[in-house]
Amino acid sequence: MSAPKIIRELVLRYENNRSQYHSGKYNEAQLRREFLDPLLESLGWDVFNKRGYSEVYKEVIHEDSMEIAGENKAPDYAFRIGGVRKFLVEAKRPAVSIETSVQSAFQLRRYAWSAKLPLGILTDFEEFAVYDCRIKPDKADKVSKGRILLLNYTDYLARWDEIEAIFSREAVLKGSFDKYAEGLKGKRGTTEVDEAFLIEIERWRELLAKNIALRNGRISVRELNYAVQMTIDRIVFLRICEDRGIEREQHLKEIADQPNIYFNLCALFKISDTRYNSGLFHFTDDKDQASESDSLTLSLKIDDKALKEILLNLYYPESPYVFKEIPSDILGQVYERFLGKVIRLTSGHQAKVEEKPEVRKAGGVYYTPTYIVDYIVRNTIEDVLNGKRPADVSRLKILDPACGSGTFLIGAYQYLLDWHLRQYSENNPEKFAQGRHPSIYSAGGNEWRLTSSEKKRILLNNIHGVDIDPQAVEVTKLSLLLKVLEGESQETIGSQLALLHERVLPDLGKNIQCGNSLIGSDYYAGKQLTMLVDEEERYRVNVFDWQVAFPEIFVQGGFGVVIGNPPYIQLSMAEYYNKDTSAYFLSKYSSTMGRMNTFGLFIEKSLTTLLSRGGSLSFIVPNTILTQEGYQALRRQLLKNTVRVLTNFRYPVFRDAVVETIVFVVAKGSTKENRVQVVDFNNKQMSLIARSVEQKVFEKTYKNSFLSSASTAELEIKQKIDAIGSPLKSLTLINQAIALKHDRSKSLYPKRLAANYKSVLDGRNINRYVISWDGTYLAYDIKNIHSCKRTDIFESNEKIFFRRVGDRLVAAYDNEKFYALNTLVVINLKPHAAISTKYLLGLINSKLLNFYYVKYLKSTKRVFSEIQARQLSQLPIKTVDFDDQDDASRHGKMVALVDRMLLLNKEDPRTPQAKEKLKRELDATDKSIDELVYELYGLTDREVKLVELGDEIKEVTRISS
Repeated sequence: MSAPKIIRELVLRYENNRSQYHSGKYNEAQLRREFLDPLLESLGWDVFNKRGYSEVYKEVIHEDSMEIAGENKAPDYAFRIGGVRKFLVEAKRPAVSIETSVQSAFQLRRYAWSAKLPLGILTDFEEFAVYDCRIKPDKADKVSKGRILLLNYTDYLARWDEIEAIFSREAVLKGSFDKYAEGLKGKRGTTEVDEAFLIEIERWRELLAKNIALRNGRISVRELNYAVQMTIDRIVFLRICEDRGIEREQHLKEIADQPNIYFNLCALFKISDTRYNSGLFHFTDDKDQASESDSLTLSLKIDDKALKEILLNLYYPESPYVFKEIPSDILGQVYERFLGKVIRLTSGHQAKVEEKPEVRKAGGVYYTPTYIVDYIVRNTIEDVLNGKRPADVSRLKILDPACGSGTFLIGAYQYLLDWHLRQYSENNPEKFAQGRHPSIYSAGGNEWRLTSSEKKRILLNNIHGVDIDPQAVEVTKLSLLLKVLEGESQETIGSQLALLHERVLPDLGKNIQCGNSLIGSDYYAGKQLTMLVDEEERYRVNVFDWQVAFPEIFVQGGFGVVIGNPPYIQLSMAEYYNKDTSAYFLSKYSSTMGRMNTFGLFIEKSLTTLLSRGGSLSFIVPNTILTQEGYQALRRQLLKNTVRVLTNFRYPVFRDAVVETIVFVVAKGSTKENRVQVVDFNNKQMSLIARSVEQKVFEKTYKNSFLSSASTAELEIKQKIDAIGSPLKSLTLINQAIALKHDRSKSLYPKRLAANYKSVLDGRNINRYVISWDGTYLAYDIKNIHSCKRTDIFESNEKIFFRRVGDRLVAAYDNEKFYALNTLVVINLKPHAAISTKYLLGLINSKLLNFYYVKYLKSTKRVFSEIQARQLSQLPIKTVDFDDQDDASRHGKMVALVDRMLLLNKEDPRTPQAKEKLKRELDATDKSIDELVYELYGLTDREVKLVELGDEIKEVTRISS
């Protein structure tokens, strides 16, 4: 496609007047108006908001650039889709050489890197440079560092297709921009802002911890953790406020350049107490304060050297960060991982930083990606707000009962801010901008913004959180407070202090509380008095009474929305829970069924205690909840309510984590004819496929699984097969094979054969129907056997071996008394089972029973997929009535076909023609077995087609993301 007419005209005009544009008189504002604005409009962007979108959803944000100390303080354009920034454009006047200006390139990269945007554009129209902004910027970088494209204006006509294919509005909407950016990812030297900032604050923690422990000999380990956390939080908060123009520029840097740094910092902290009222700065007992005052940190001694290093690293040129550009959710993700470590004191009162036991056990901290937060928030809150007015919404109470760094609460708060702004600005906005406490104010033109007091009101009314970790609670408060201050300035702050006589930030002490969401004060009932005064036990358990903590909320029935990512901790983990807490859970929670994991307890607690009638619950949890037997009672508990959404993810959600997850949305209370929206989320392309399934389908199958992948027609096939077949466990003995206590390699290859050496098989030796033994033996020593110590199952004349690892059923016939290791399952017919082992083998290897397994029994786990004996045991086997001539005939035919399959597999052709002939005969025999199985189970032609095509026939509706 050729360049649009306007681009050809711009290029020609620039060519004809190039010398004038290079003069010092032609400034950046003129360039933007005359060249860049029409260029960007040609790419489909609504540069001047002609569509009339609200401030929240404007596609192009124009920043007011201010020259301070030779630096532009904001990028010139930010391009957004659905309110989410995708890339930045920084403009320069033509007199600046884009190709050689190190300062301009560094400036763009700092902005985009701090905002965690993949790409940024630097242009003066004459030149058009694209940078990969995931590479950490450094003041010593060459101008070419991270640059992936450099065009001259003379290239625009010939390469317009390339520019349009990446940076046009349509390209961004269709995912071409993301695909292009993803293709550049992973180059050497790439360090994204969250990784870099995490390293930075972890270094600060270690510096402060060691120095505070050294200079304050009486400080306890809990006081030390608190002091370090609060000092970092206060410094980060004030530095971000500086960058947003709320605090005086470079105030912290000035303090760093003077002696007695901590004394001067404390003076600033006290001033901040009078300004912000947040609990972050709270040093005196106020009558109406929700938080307890801090009487520790102002009395500490901290050396200048440690603080100076931290404070100077916050400023250019030492710092690559533009703090006002770091999104709140990214800051929360950084802190989520920061909270995975804790400070301890050695016997010599030295500070050491180490991973928390539960984090070490889990292999790290896995924060929830922003798109998952947004998805959960939208699916739970959108319906609640539908048709309501702001006055109604003030009664909505939203909770994250394991809030961590506050990621979900930030998402929910932002959603409410956007919703309120739309309600006010689209419904007679002048009315809401009047009165003593206006909700919005005019920001010029048709733009309206929420007042600071309205943002505080929404936060205090609607947002609540609890976490067992006191540091997490403080980080959540910090993140929410920074969200309140977005868009504020020294002028708006000053007006509140002077005119409204109120401090700028709310005290979140009653909204965000510290405690164990799962354990109430009844934990101590009946315990010895000594237990009650055991400080370590009290801090570890940290009991929490919901009704005492949130009395007004429980008077009205509970929380309207509960969201989050609860911890996934197996309760057998001794470092985290002991026998007392486990006993408490067993006595108080009915859904444990011997499979106690904290995410299940959080689900039960939310449904039974926390949610109000009709309230919505949405968590992201491991997908094992759908299929594992131990979660049967938990599935039943979900089905006592209304399951609205069940979302499966095609790709792992958590970076560097193996755990596979689902998201569910459940409304408290049952609805008789509810239909569940089952969603397949392609979370690389950010597209959804959804279909509707009757909840009563799950109610019929919950003991085994939630059949979230089966269509209505597929469920009808299941009902037919179940009615005809008997469970495999009723006809056979099913055992996992031998698990060894020690390294098996010591016993597999003997130098000489002794009486206890047995021919042994492993998973690699099993194919459909046949065994390929590789000559391996096992020295069968009962002392070295961990499980499966019986020998009769191996010594029987006929049996079936089944491969455990894989995505489909693979079974082989054995009549040579092989033994097997625990990668295999052993199937032996019970004496009363009136069928042949070969008949059973044909059924298990058939397309129909494989279809049944994949659709109705297979674990949702994609990584290390494993077929368990429990799943096998449920396969429906068509039994045989030998008094019925047709039944007996079909049985005999199956045995004959399997015999033929076994004989054919023993052939070893050597010529291409013979190999091809054997393959055709195997395929024909396989097909005959499948046709016989369809006949045995009475499938219609349409049902056979559905089985043969697998999941190509689906009843789905494509919906947008």
